[in-house]
Amino acid sequence: MANHKSAEKRIRRNAFRATVNHARLSRIRTYVKKVELAIQGGDASAASAALKAAQPELQRGVSKGVLHRNTVARKISRLSKRVRGLSAS
Repeated sequence: MANHKSAEKRIRRNAFRATVNHARLSRIRTYVKKVELAIQGGDASAASAALKAAQPELQRGVSKGVLHRNTVARKISRLSKRVRGLSAS
């Protein structure tokens, strides 16, 4: 248990930040899942629209420090490649 006021405050702040970050990550996962489902459904226009909606959320996760920028770049690249594959066929 914390013995100093500053350590007690840090514990409170860490708990709050953890809940905010968890909510942010969950929101990002939901957007990515929508893209995945549209790709599986074979609907190119829906997949493209879902990807357009997911990209800013992923980038926001980077700016807020929830996700690493290379991880997001990789995810966006792979999703867009799959969406392009849908529209090509």
